[in-house]
Amino acid sequence: MKSRTLVPVCVMAVVLMGLYLIPPAASLSQTTSQPESSRENAGKTVLELGVKGDGKTDDSAAIQKLVDASVGSLRFPRGQYRFTKPVVIDLTKVGPTSISGDGTATILMEGAGPAFHFIGTHNGTASPKTVQPVVWDQERTPMIDGIEIVGKHPEAIGVAASKTMQINITRLVVRKALHGIHLYERNRNVSIDNCHLYENEGVGIYLEKLNLHQVNISDSHISYNKQGGIVVRESEIRNIQIGNCDIEGNMGEETEPTANILFDISKGSLREGAIFGCTIQHTNNAPDSANVRFIGNGPEDPRKVGNFAIADNSMSDVAVNIHLKHARGITITGNTLWQAYEHNLLVEDSSHIVLGSNLLDRNPDYRAKTKDANVFKDCTDCTLNALNILATRGVPAGLILENCARMNITNCSIRRCQNGGILLSNVKQSRISDCLITEGENNFAIRVTGGQEIQITDNLVSGSIDVGPGTEVSNTMTVY
Repeated sequence: MKSRTLVPVCVMAVVLMGLYLIPPAASLSQTTSQPESSRENAGKTVLELGVKGDGKTDDSAAIQKLVDASVGSLRFPRGQYRFTKPVVIDLTKVGPTSISGDGTATILMEGAGPAFHFIGTHNGTASPKTVQPVVWDQERTPMIDGIEIVGKHPEAIGVAASKTMQINITRLVVRKALHGIHLYERNRNVSIDNCHLYENEGVGIYLEKLNLHQVNISDSHISYNKQGGIVVRESEIRNIQIGNCDIEGNMGEETEPTANILFDISKGSLREGAIFGCTIQHTNNAPDSANVRFIGNGPEDPRKVGNFAIADNSMSDVAVNIHLKHARGITITGNTLWQAYEHNLLVEDSSHIVLGSNLLDRNPDYRAKTKDANVFKDCTDCTLNALNILATRGVPAGLILENCARMNITNCSIRRCQNGGILLSNVKQSRISDCLITEGENNFAIRVTGGQEIQITDNLVSGSIDVGPGTEVSNTMTVY
């Protein structure tokens, strides 16, 4: 009697438990279903969905209609697509969206603003716990790949993004626009790879008034953009890596001074990053041009640009190869610098700079009349090691330190500089050791003017050693 009663009860319990474990239909549709238009149009190109792509018809409204219908994957085959206004991808409304081509499609941007404008709502950090469900469900990882955009309007932009999470931009070509890629307001985990941003009137990659963590810029060609190659202004940036790129000629002859890579943080901050394995060069006769320039937010707080590495790059053919101003905590190592019309290195009002194992050269194959100066001004707590400095011209010495403190100069080779080897002016609590300095009989090897508590030891030099009171010289041999 008991067993017959128990069986129906157990069956009923199993059924109820099964019903409990199955999610409601609404919940399933929210997490797994695709919009009907996306399913119906899967695999179709935009030409098959009513876009003309004939170079004559204004296709911007037709593309916007597809985006708003949540088609999701917009595939552009060979053709020319005229846009007269931006295509806005509001990710919360339309869901995950990608723009792709095979390199044969050209967008002719004939209106102001970006050809494609990705807009999200992510207000968190890069930490997973700060990402809202709507970002993963509707906004995550927007992509653009394999498209050429040509500017046909003075204010045309290639691609813009704000408040996105994990945007991927690959194999994008932008020419003759204002800016190539414009990131603003807030973005997280940005990847830019294998792009060509070329001959634009503004900036190749522009990070403006931006809060951004984690951006990788790699294997790209960023050249002949008149207002800078990669430019950061008025932003809060963490974790930026720029690697294996060719970045050149990004300065116009009539534009404000800029750089191939410019971090202008006179407002904001920039920390944690690297520039590595790049070729960075060419001035186009631009005023005060630079290859890499960091500008912090002033002498009252010179700590907002730093925790950075500049390594294994080749730089040449500008007014200044590397310029640091109001910076802290930067390592510069393994670089080859030459053909600097004014300075190979200009470091101002900076501290905790480590400069090691760099070649500061004058290759005889390059016959430009360059100075190639190496100057530290108003700096503290810096280490200069294993520098190879050759043949500076028209400047007081191969290495110049002015108004500095706690500077450690070791294991450097300084040769054939026009007027002298190392010049210390009003420097204190610093030392020069284990250096090889070969200058002519009429030039000085080491000169110290002003300052105090200077130690010069264990060097091999030719040329004079000129020091004043308060300088200790020991075991330094002068030969001719």
